[in-house]
Amino acid sequence: MSFAREASRAIRSTLVLWVIGAIIYPFLMIAIGQIAFPFQANGSLLTNSTGEVVGSALIGQPFSSDRYFNSRPSTTSYSTANPKKDDAGILQTGVSGASNLAPSNPALLERIKGKDDPDPSKKVEGDFNRLKTAGVEPTADLVYTSGSSLDPHITPKAAKAQIPRVAKARKIEPNQLETLIAENTDGRFLGIFGEPGVNVLKLNLALDKLKG
Repeated sequence: MSFAREASRAIRSTLVLWVIGAIIYPFLMIAIGQIAFPFQANGSLLTNSTGEVVGSALIGQPFSSDRYFNSRPSTTSYSTANPKKDDAGILQTGVSGASNLAPSNPALLERIKGKDDPDPSKKVEGDFNRLKTAGVEPTADLVYTSGSSLDPHITPKAAKAQIPRVAKARKIEPNQLETLIAENTDGRFLGIFGEPGVNVLKLNLALDKLKG
């Protein structure tokens, strides 16, 4: 068998495999995703009552209003900083990741416990006291950040701890919020992996639809 014939066969085989692996397979997966799993394939995007996209079910975002359930803290502010004006340096090390601060690190202690100072401009109210002041019993996930700082979930306990504040701000009955939390609690994956969690964005979207 000649070298030319062998080379021709190798080139044809390479082209066929390239067409299968680089064109047919990717487009087939895209088609299957769009047909069978359109919500997940397009980023798990969530919309409000007017149909406007307000976020993804996979990525957390900050909520600070008393009218909403708050997310857990984030070292990256959930990557909402403006890359062109990042004075706090939030995005200098990327858009996801933990602070890696040791429990004894002064910066971590200051964020959680706060800092007293005769100069009011230098005084820092820690997250623990801020939650207490708002009438929320601090839980671990309302005080500590997650490993990714993009976690969209909080524990059911953390959600229930915020019921008095949200109920007061919206003037609705606490039992309505308890029902809403139960309806928006994701169970363990396959029933055995992980822990139940409440998707904060989904919960707050459902909250806006609730009639007080």
